[in-house]
Amino acid sequence: MPNEADTCRRYVVPKLQAAGWDNDPYRLNEQVSFTDGRIVVTGRQGRRRPGKRADYVLRYRPHVTLAVVEAKADYRTPSDGLQQAKEYAEILGLKFAYSTNGHGIVEFDFLTGLESEVDSFPGPEDLWRRLRNSQNVEEHKQTHLVTPTYNLSGKTTRYYQEIAINRTIEAILQGRKRILLTMATGTGKTFVAFQICWKLWSSRWNRGGEHRRPRILFLADRNVLVDDPMAKTFTPFGDARWKIEGGVATKSRQMYFAIYQSIARDENRPGLYREYAPDYFDLIVIDECHRGSARDDSNWREILDYFEPAFQVGMTATPRRHDNVDTYRYFGDAIYTYSLRQGIEDGFLAPYRVHRVVTSWDAAGWRPTQGELDRHGREIPDEEYRTADFERRVALRARTEAVAKHLSNYLQSTDPFAKTIVFCVDQEHADEMRRALNNLNSELVRQHPDYVCRVTSAEGEIGRGHLSNFQDLERQTPVILTSSQMLTTGVDAPTVKNVVLVRLVNSMTEFKQIIGRGTRVRDDYGKLFFSILDYTGSATRLFADPEFDGNPVLETQLTIDDEGNPVTDEDVLESNLEQEGEGTPYPFATSEGASHVAESPGGEPRKFYFDGGAVEIAAHLVYELDPDSGKQLRVIQFTDYTAEKVRTLYSNAAQLQRDWAIPDQRAEIIERLAERGIDFDELANAANQPDADPFDLLCHIAFESPLRTRRERAQRLRAEEREFFQKFEPEAQQVLVQLLDKYAEHGTAQFLIPDVLELPPINQHGNILEIARLFGGEEQLAEAVADLQTLLYVA
Repeated sequence: MPNEADTCRRYVVPKLQAAGWDNDPYRLNEQVSFTDGRIVVTGRQGRRRPGKRADYVLRYRPHVTLAVVEAKADYRTPSDGLQQAKEYAEILGLKFAYSTNGHGIVEFDFLTGLESEVDSFPGPEDLWRRLRNSQNVEEHKQTHLVTPTYNLSGKTTRYYQEIAINRTIEAILQGRKRILLTMATGTGKTFVAFQICWKLWSSRWNRGGEHRRPRILFLADRNVLVDDPMAKTFTPFGDARWKIEGGVATKSRQMYFAIYQSIARDENRPGLYREYAPDYFDLIVIDECHRGSARDDSNWREILDYFEPAFQVGMTATPRRHDNVDTYRYFGDAIYTYSLRQGIEDGFLAPYRVHRVVTSWDAAGWRPTQGELDRHGREIPDEEYRTADFERRVALRARTEAVAKHLSNYLQSTDPFAKTIVFCVDQEHADEMRRALNNLNSELVRQHPDYVCRVTSAEGEIGRGHLSNFQDLERQTPVILTSSQMLTTGVDAPTVKNVVLVRLVNSMTEFKQIIGRGTRVRDDYGKLFFSILDYTGSATRLFADPEFDGNPVLETQLTIDDEGNPVTDEDVLESNLEQEGEGTPYPFATSEGASHVAESPGGEPRKFYFDGGAVEIAAHLVYELDPDSGKQLRVIQFTDYTAEKVRTLYSNAAQLQRDWAIPDQRAEIIERLAERGIDFDELANAANQPDADPFDLLCHIAFESPLRTRRERAQRLRAEEREFFQKFEPEAQQVLVQLLDKYAEHGTAQFLIPDVLELPPINQHGNILEIARLFGGEEQLAEAVADLQTLLYVA
């Protein structure tokens, strides 16, 4: 019976070729994978689920996609693939979807909402005409839409980037003066901005329709946000690039870069931006536009208003919220949004675990004894201080050292060279944390003096050098950077595996920027997920916000003592937002306090410094996102979570035993559980049952069956299945018994043939071929081992 591949080869491709889709400059792309596949965290490993793949994608130009086609075997009806085609078309932002069985063709037109049977596939010009008739773009401007993007080395345009680029160009050609793109950190906003500028620049678009290239301004609020793109991504613009700085208004270039501060008005100057005519720039791209540029009373807003004739494209990583409403009031709703949640679902962004670590002083508060003096001899006001006050009003050295000890222990138990960013309250706190981490890791620091560094504005070029080395994929150190505000945005460090919060973060916008430091994926460097170690409750509280759009894969809570050692077991949490409702989820998490430290009058130290006391780590919670439901986990032990997942697959232990006894079926069960984030080594540790067989462990926690060890199963098999062993010659029996012994000691992995045959004592029977001959050949050996495994699980 012909399958789907036969249908494609014999019927679908010829029909598409007859419609002209295989003729240059059009494109007929087969088996197009457009997502990488969601990353599922299993134990300490990440693995990918299959990505989404379309049978055919029809392109008017290499980066202008018009339709998607799904093909089914010819014994199916033509419309059987239409739902899938429509789903893919919606994801890809397309207006036409087709389904075919090779004979009949069904079309769905998103422009009209009509589904119809058609005799043949429409040609490229026909579809292009239908699409353009639905858009308000004058015909003579359409050349700007089809101008090719620039082929940056090592960069491929992802589907959502293509949508963002094309929709922005389309909006500009339609005359929309203010445009907003919302794209999660790590999804390539700079790449998208470059391609928008390149298409317009290379096609000689400008506001007046003159025969010249446009004058474009790339605007941001930090040097790193303009210097890095100018030097790297925007390199193809060559000598057309220029950074406006130093009080000089150069007007001989076309691709300008500037930070607001260098051109804005202040008390000493009227504003360098006024050296340019209001209509000088054709296009202004504002990166990280949520960072205050759109406030009515802002100097930055004054610049945008002055250049009102220009088309203005704002780019932000944060959807509309109360703390960035000015941005949306100015630009309007985003013409395209690609969220953190969608990026994680597509596998383009890394999922993450959240470890909520609580010190006893954060949990219960800290109060000085009456008359307590700080290190400068000042009396500390007698009141209760909480997390929002720590390192702002009162600096607690014992708390800093306990956090540093716990973080150091965590790195030692996972990966001592995992790139880590620690966000502290201020520069002083960052230095205290750096010192504590340095001294706790002195053995590593002796070999790598830059193992831990502070990167704040106070370091200047030295700090920027440490940051550059930290970002370098080929450099092992620095491993840990401590900072306060400097690293919250504009830092591309793809291999960051730990983001550490030792200061309160109250803004969802800032929180997303911070966790964006870890969301980039690098398969080639083993970076598939990252961890957030939250010592202040910020992540826990903000994850509970119903507007948050990218929940964690795992969150844990652990209590630690003043030595940084755990004093409670680590629990897995499942957060049911409907039950939690309003308020802060945990009493020790407070939303009070700002991110800056006020100066004290009279030039005295701006906060009190307490160097005594003993602090313990009180709790360690783990939050993990259920890969099936997409919801956070409740407060639940990992074993209970596993039991719930097993019961979704099997209703009783007998059904599980029936399939588990068959090696192929057992492998499928293990695969399905792994896709749900269940790792047997992790489960055995959580259940404190290192000697249990995985099958018995699953039945025990899911169905309350008696728990057996691997050794007990092996002994039962030897005692009750003697006839099985007697079918073989004595030496072959010895091989089987030795396999059982290895299983009893190490687990089911010891049944992997031929690898285990090369290990002692089994290899004493000869090489692999010689051992196989003891059973009558390789097939007979494989069959004997399979039967051994089946008998292992008969009871």
